[in-house]
Formats: sequence, structure tokens, C-alpha cells
Amino acid sequence: MGINKYKYIYGPVPSWRLGSSLGVDPLSQEDKICSFDCLYCQIGKTTIHTRKRKVFVSSRNIIEELKSLPPVRIDFITFSGRGEPTLAKNLGKMIAGVRGTRKEPIAVITNSSSFCDKEVRNDLSQADFVLAKLDAPSEESFKKINKPVKGISLLKEVEGMRTFLKTYKGKFALQIMFMKENEKYAKEIAQLARQIRADEVQLNTPLRPCGVKPLSKKKMEEIKKHFKGLTTISVHESARKKVTPVSKKDTLIRRGKI
Repeated sequence: MGINKYKYIYGPVPSWRLGSSLGVDPLSQEDKICSFDCLYCQIGKTTIHTRKRKVFVSSRNIIEELKSLPPVRIDFITFSGRGEPTLAKNLGKMIAGVRGTRKEPIAVITNSSSFCDKEVRNDLSQADFVLAKLDAPSEESFKKINKPVKGISLLKEVEGMRTFLKTYKGKFALQIMFMKENEKYAKEIAQLARQIRADEVQLNTPLRPCGVKPLSKKKMEEIKKHFKGLTTISVHESARKKVTPVSKKDTLIRRGKI
């Protein structure tokens, strides 16, 4: 299959959290469609800033592309891409379709903005691994760092995550992106993480090109001390697998530099 025919899948990419990760983009638009406009996003500014769910891509199209993949080593099939994957109203149907087509575990990387929606929680419950964003400890810092669309609050995010975790049977991780703008809140973010009780806390800093600079390994080690007692992994301490994307161009559009 020619690389130009891949419209919805991309990678695999070398993920420090997921190994060899094949991406599925349930939005698959030229525009970045997201409920956030984070300072550090490696795919640029949000062009369609929304929290409204709709069907962007049919589940059938996703499955057809997965079936056409050449033999490739994959550790996870990951719903992510050019925006917030939970905005896809048919996300649950897509996950079920992938489950019936491939044997690899399924992950979803979400910005956490839709956990207050019961339908979204039901969709995410079908995944093996959910990775959810938490970059700020207060509404004020949340608005500065993540720039959510109107109607989204940090309190609702956290309440939604805690409700989700009451019944979720898979693995749940908090992904925290640290930079100059929020490093001073590390202690408060760690306290919030303890309340959520995730299986894992992923301490990240933007190593790929974006609008802010990454923190040093030494600074990240200092931040990690605030998370003592929690199961943590850190981007500076984790190895990456060597992988070759099926389409480098599409991967760069959806993920940024590999």
C-alpha cells in the first residue's frame, strides 16, 4: 500500500511511555481540533477550539487502513493524533473495531477535558491504557498553561477522572508536562495526583520542538522528589525503541518531530 493512502493511521513512533506505538487519528483533519490550546503543543496552535463531539471519520475507514498495514512490530495501538481524540463521538466504536481486528493493546492519550461526560467515560473504559493530562493545580494556572475552551474547568476534570477510576479496569496514568511556566507548582500538582490515585505518573518536559523550552534532567529530578510514594516514570530516564514509520510525512503532521 502506498504511503499516500494512509489517511488515519501514522507511525509507529518511538514512545518513551508505550514502546513502539502505532497512532490512530480519529479526527484526521488538516486543522488541529482540540478543546485546549496548550503552550507546549508540538503540532502548533489549535485552529478549531471546541469541546463539541462529532463523527469526523468513519470507524470502517480506520479498520480498513489497519487491515492494510504491512508486517510491523507494534506494542500499542494509540488513539491520539492532530487534536483531542475524545472529541470523536464514535471513539468507542473505533476502539471496539480495532479490538476485533488487531491483537495489540489499545491506548488513548487524552487531555482530560471530557471526563465529566458519561459517554466519553464509557468510550474510554474500552481501552487497555488511558493516559490523561494534568499540568496545573488551580483554575488560574490551568487557563494559562492549557488554555481550555469556555466551559471546561480543572475541578470538573479531576472529578471526572475520579468517577472514571471507580469502575475502570485498565491501566490509568497521569501525564504531566513540566516547563518554566509550571515547575513552581510541582508540589501542588503532586498533591492533586495523590487525590486522583492513578496507577502511574508520567513526568514529562517538551523535548520535541514547540513554543517553550524543556527543563534539564537535574531540574526534573528535583521535581520528581515531590512525587515520592507514587509510581513515576520520567522522560529523561526512559529509553526509546528504534522504529520506522509507515509514513514519515503523516507522522510529522500528527506528532511533530520523531
